[in-house]
This record gives sequence, C-alpha cells and structure tokens, in this order.
Amino acid sequence: MNYDLIVIGGGPAGYVGAIRAAQLGKRVACIEKERAGGTCLNWGCIPTKSLLRNAELYQTMNKRAAEFGLKCDGLGFDWSKIIARSRDVSDKNAAGIEFLFKKHKIDYIRAEASLEAGGVVKVKLADGKEESHSAPKILVATGCTARALPNLPFNGKTVISSKEAMILPTQPKSMLIIGAGAIGTEFGYFYNAFGTKVTLVEMLPNALPYEDPDVSTVVEKAYQKQGITVLTNTKITKAEATDKGVKLTVSGKKEETLEAEVALVAIGVAPILPTGSLKIELSERGYLKVNDAYETSVPGVYAAGDIIGPPWLAHVASFEAIQAVEGMFVAGHKPKRVTTFPACTYASPQVASVGLTEAEAKAKGIAYKLGKFPFMASGKARAIGELEGFVKILIGEPNGEIIGAHIVGPEATEMIAELGLAITLEATYEEIEATIHAHPTLSEAVHEAVGTAFGKAIHI
Repeated sequence: MNYDLIVIGGGPAGYVGAIRAAQLGKRVACIEKERAGGTCLNWGCIPTKSLLRNAELYQTMNKRAAEFGLKCDGLGFDWSKIIARSRDVSDKNAAGIEFLFKKHKIDYIRAEASLEAGGVVKVKLADGKEESHSAPKILVATGCTARALPNLPFNGKTVISSKEAMILPTQPKSMLIIGAGAIGTEFGYFYNAFGTKVTLVEMLPNALPYEDPDVSTVVEKAYQKQGITVLTNTKITKAEATDKGVKLTVSGKKEETLEAEVALVAIGVAPILPTGSLKIELSERGYLKVNDAYETSVPGVYAAGDIIGPPWLAHVASFEAIQAVEGMFVAGHKPKRVTTFPACTYASPQVASVGLTEAEAKAKGIAYKLGKFPFMASGKARAIGELEGFVKILIGEPNGEIIGAHIVGPEATEMIAELGLAITLEATYEEIEATIHAHPTLSEAVHEAVGTAFGKAIHI
C-alpha cells in the first residue's frame, strides 16, 4: 500500500501523530507490534494509575478508617482482582484507540516493522506473512524499554522491570526497588500499601532526584512514616539473584546486605531503535537524532517521543508527534520543540512540577521571589485529611512572571495545569492573585502561595 504517512509505533507519539495526520486529510497507516497505546496505555501510565487507586483506597481504609469515623472490621483484598482490574482498564483504553483508528480511517497494522531505503517499510505479521508499504513521510515512534542493571539482568521472576511488577501473580512479601524516580516511588507506594516490605535504593542524594529537594524531603518523610525504607546516596556494590530471591550489597551511610523475594529495577530506559537496512544518525546517548522539525538524518523520516530522548513522558511524546506531523503537512507551520512541561508522580503524596527549580534559576542567573504555602493551612486539605506538602512557586523579577512551580500533596498532579498555563501565557503573580479561586478548594493554595512572596497571603 502507498500512504502519505506511515507511523511506526502506536504509543502516545505514534497513535496521536497518526490521528492528527488523518485529521489533516492524509492517508495513514500505524504499525504496532503489540497493541495500540504503546507502553503508556498498556504497561505504564494507565494501568499503574489503576493499581495506585486500589492502593490509596485500601491504605485509607486499613490505616485511617477510625480517623474518619469509619469501622472496617475484616478488611481484606483479592490480589488477583486488583491486577485484573488494572488489565481491564488498560484493555478498554486500548480498544478506545483502536476505535479512533477506525473513525479516522487509519490502517492499523499489527506487525513488526523494519525501515528500508526509499520510504519503504517492511512488516512481518503474526502469521509470518511479510508485506511492504511505502510513504514519502515516515514517523518513527518506537519508544523505549526498561534498562537493566549490567550485573543484575532481568529474569522475569526475582529480577523484574515495571512491566512484570504490574502483573505479578502472587504478592511478594518483600521487594527491593532499585531507583527512586517516579516509577520506583509509585511501585514502592503500591506494594507497601498492601503489606509488602519495601526498600527503595537510590544512588543520588534524594528520592525523586530531579524534583525540588524540598519536595523530595516531604516524600521521603511520608514514605518512612508509611513503613517504606528509603536509602539515598546508596550504591550497589554487589548483586546476586537466585530462583528464591535477590541479595544486594550496598554502600551508603553504612555498608550492608539487603535481601528480598523480588528486585524491581527502575533505573531508566533504553531506546528501541528501528530495524532494517536504513541507517539513521544517533545522538551521543543512543537515541534518534532529530532537527528542529523532528526530521532525522534521513530526509522524509521523522521521529518523536521517547525514541528521541528525555523527557520520557507521554504528554511530551504526544506534543512532539503533533508538532512533527503539522510540520510535515501544514503549510507555514514551524514545529515547536518542548521547553516547558509538567512532570508528575502519582503516589501518595502526589508530586507535580513545571518550569524551573530554584537551582536552575540560580544557575541561569535569573532573579526570583519565592512563594510557598503549606497544605496544613488549607481548609480543604484539612477537611479531606490530607495535610502533607505544599505549593511552591518561583516568580521572576522584576516582571513578576511565573517561572516555576512545585507541588507535593493532595491532587498535585491535577493542580499543576493552572501553573503550566500561567508559564505558557507569561502570567504574572498579580494575574493569579486577581483570579478568584473557589473556596474551599485545594487550588486556593496556588493563590495563597503567590501571595506569600509579597506578604499578601491571608491564611498564613
């Protein structure tokens, strides 16, 4: 078949790029070897949020029922149903993407793809049949896969990636999580909530090491209170795995040996490079190298999403794909590269940030004022019993524009959108302060936070 655009990969970059091209009247094929939605929908963002919702409900009822005047004698859980619910959520969302393909008349090809010269894509179907398709424009959105520790390879049983962590048939009694980024902290919260003994091991100084250090401190204290052991500034010096478990020798505040039934390795990702005879230039870190229009070193071949490097976020991937496709097919459109984006961690407490950290602002020589408001002073937060955390906002000087925001606490991942919009619009603190925020809401903390920078906050 001949198409206007062939998309390789059906994740948040691939399916979004395919749909946008179809909206522009182009004939499109999307090739995906597993299922529409990619890692995010099938093995990442969506199913993990289902698991975390289960954990949040169970932990609240198990540990805090009396606080809310509730009695919950004999509370238990069915592990298999928890996992099954997550898979059902994922399956229904994937079916939704497949419906959108039909709606937009996109050819959805379940196959392995390889890139050949001359705009040709070869595919190998599940039954072994091979086909060739061509298009003047190709978008590579093959994404990434979990990266293993060199001395602790995945075995799918005692040494697992996040994919296996979502579908373990039996809940482990103990788990070591290597890497305390978003993936590690989310799974740490989930397993601990149901009674697994969890130890987080992070070689950098803080959990969530790329967030504001004040945020990381709140998360670490909350996790320790929940019963999770958090070891930061800790390196693994020796690792061994057997059929029965994993043993790690670590060096941090002290040298010690850690043992658990399962080790979850969450240290990052590695690119899934397209196969075939076509050779594309790579960046220094091994990702596909693209120019400002998302075009690779091969004319007519574009790339977007995780395959072009960090940040490895679904919403960034979708943005990049739309920019790439509109650059291909919309006359005069100049694609935008990602500069400001929200980053979110969905455990409890939630974490969300957008824009600059204090360290980044100082490194750039940007003068700023700091506004910070604790949820402990929020009427809504007290009403719902979620007092951990704060809203922290960086306000540029002398113009008063919002240049960064960091939230840790209840519904942080929902609240961050207002501040992302503020940065996009170059809104000033006066404009946020002049915007009436409904009472009582958690978002009032944003209003109060900008006020604290100038001595105008009422409730602190």
